[in-house]
Amino acid sequence: MDRRNFLKVGALTGASATLTSCGNPEHQMIRFIPEEEIQGGIAIWKPSVCPLCATGCGMLVRVVDGEAEVIRNGKKGLIQMGLARKLEGNPAHPISQGKLCARGQAAIQVTYHPDRIIHPLKRNGVRGSGPFQEITWDEAITILLSQIDGLAAAGSQNALAFLTKPMRGQRQTLISRFMQSYGAPPPMNFDPFGDQVLRRANAHSFGHEQLPTFDIAQSRYVISFGADFLGTWNAAVPQSAGYGEMRQGKPGHRGKFVQVEARMSQTGANADEWVPVNPGTEGVLALGMAHVIVNLKLRPGNLAALAEYTPAEVAKRTGVKTERIERLAREFAENSPAIAIIGGTPLAHTNGMFSALAVNTLNTLSGSMGKPGGISFMPQPGKDAPPGTSFNKFVTEQLASPESPVKALLLHEANPVYGSPSAWRVREALSKIPFIASFGSFIDETSILADLVLPDHSFLESWVDDVPESGAGIAVASVAPPAMRPIHQTRAMPDVLLDVSHRLAKPLQQPLPWKTYEEMLKDSFESISPGADTWNNAIANGGVWGKTGEPGVRPLVPLFPRYSEPEFDGEGVQFPFHFLPYKSQSFLDGSLAHLPWLQELPDVLSTAMWSSWVEVHTETARGLGLVQGDVVEISSTQGKIQAPVLLSPGIAPNVIAMPMGQGHETFTRFASGRGANPISILAPMAEPETGALAWAATRVRISKVDAASKLILFAGGMREHPDDHR
Repeated sequence: MDRRNFLKVGALTGASATLTSCGNPEHQMIRFIPEEEIQGGIAIWKPSVCPLCATGCGMLVRVVDGEAEVIRNGKKGLIQMGLARKLEGNPAHPISQGKLCARGQAAIQVTYHPDRIIHPLKRNGVRGSGPFQEITWDEAITILLSQIDGLAAAGSQNALAFLTKPMRGQRQTLISRFMQSYGAPPPMNFDPFGDQVLRRANAHSFGHEQLPTFDIAQSRYVISFGADFLGTWNAAVPQSAGYGEMRQGKPGHRGKFVQVEARMSQTGANADEWVPVNPGTEGVLALGMAHVIVNLKLRPGNLAALAEYTPAEVAKRTGVKTERIERLAREFAENSPAIAIIGGTPLAHTNGMFSALAVNTLNTLSGSMGKPGGISFMPQPGKDAPPGTSFNKFVTEQLASPESPVKALLLHEANPVYGSPSAWRVREALSKIPFIASFGSFIDETSILADLVLPDHSFLESWVDDVPESGAGIAVASVAPPAMRPIHQTRAMPDVLLDVSHRLAKPLQQPLPWKTYEEMLKDSFESISPGADTWNNAIANGGVWGKTGEPGVRPLVPLFPRYSEPEFDGEGVQFPFHFLPYKSQSFLDGSLAHLPWLQELPDVLSTAMWSSWVEVHTETARGLGLVQGDVVEISSTQGKIQAPVLLSPGIAPNVIAMPMGQGHETFTRFASGRGANPISILAPMAEPETGALAWAATRVRISKVDAASKLILFAGGMREHPDDHR
């Protein structure tokens, strides 16, 4: 979004002022009566919750009066209203602690995006081709009701499905209760790059099936196995704050940080020591360190269970020298409290469960579990929603059945057509469903298949809530009212769902007692912390926080997992490189690529922007006759894509890496047709216990092609690097 379009909903510019004063009738715009009392020129800071990742940062929204171009009762005009102008971290919130990452700063563009859907739409053409026609909300609700009522009349309630991104808090609870009371299966979550493996491993090791919270600030030694915890993994904002405290907050002592990974991440670039390791062997290194610790009697443990992980044997498997293994083990044991973190790529191998359990074993030996400077688990207020159907199972059943078992699909903030390997055939599976309704704010690769679009408010226009999973030592439940009034003809998804639930021809088995989502949130928060002022305090502060249950860790005997070799798709001679797609610092898994501020944000290591690239080790590129900017074809057993080469010394010679996020076919003017999607060529490999996508288990080959390069580097003067640039 350029500055001109962004300011279109700010103060009225001279050009737009002309529209209201010109004598030409076709240029005149209606000036609506203000819907709220505002004080000119006085900024108000209102609480909210950042929706762009799973961290759940509390934020403050700077709201100032201005004139916005809006639609009211089907007519376009201008209105004086409070407009969000700036987002910052909420200093009182235990997760954000007054901080906000670049992605959070860019969240304001969701509300003011020029390609946002501004009214309900009905498909008007071949599914997936894109033509939609504007309809009223009455028409949209009628269409949705007819589909849901029709299934109930036929006794086919189980043919209704709901697909969302992973959510916490009352939105997930509302959807789950609606589906259960209707007689449909629980909602499905789509997150192929999530942390199911680590959650399951933590259940085995510590009795908590959730992501851990790290007290990095009080730790003296941190070793991370593949986790980009300062950039894209888990609760990056509070983890970054803790890291800064660990490095600078103790006069006379600076905690040490070691990063183990095959490709240098933003987090790895901040480490005292960077340790390259063979892909899929991170857990072997962790148990090698455990062997040294127990063998030297630095901590008590079962040496027999670690017999095969001698430093010499571990060095053969991992590529890390024996002397380094022994030194790292001693440092870890002798600098208590110490933390071992695992996340990202090591968990994305077929043996990801082994690696997670191995690092958990190392943490158990450290003696720091549940203590200051160690690891704990955030108390989770309220009850979890029932688990949903596996998305992979859903797709498999869709493809295997002559007719679609699902007759109607409700879609909310999930884009599996883009975010799945082509081998999963998600578009084909969804196309078999007779009716799809999307609550999305943008047309993307999945919502373009919808028959009906009921656009949601933006988070700044809605009641928002969250229950963070990680990032603080106390329970946190966030909530905030709308920071501003809606600009467009949109409605909040929870309110639409509640409205539909009350208008069904066949009432729900257990009717939902609330008329609005605000009522549901109020009931929820008053039940979490009974008290006359609980609700008012919560909406004034951005939530409630404090101890609700004990975070702690269940004391267990160290679990020594059985080693399993990582499996890879693609024979090594034909496909000589390990392919590591990774979450983009700007776009994460691609869900934020439509925000232009993030497209224009230079990558923190390469300074690349507005483009895709493939990272190749400098020596590897020299051996292949490649230079920076050359375009290569990256081929797996599943397909091929093209991207320009970016030379990097911070990657293993047998590995090539590529950021996720680009390569959208349909996702607003800023992301469509830009770059390549590395997810599309991934093999459908899985971690066997959880079924999670093993997105680091694909091997590829690369070859130079004759194509124009579109590598754009900020550090290169924002120039494109053509093929002949030497």
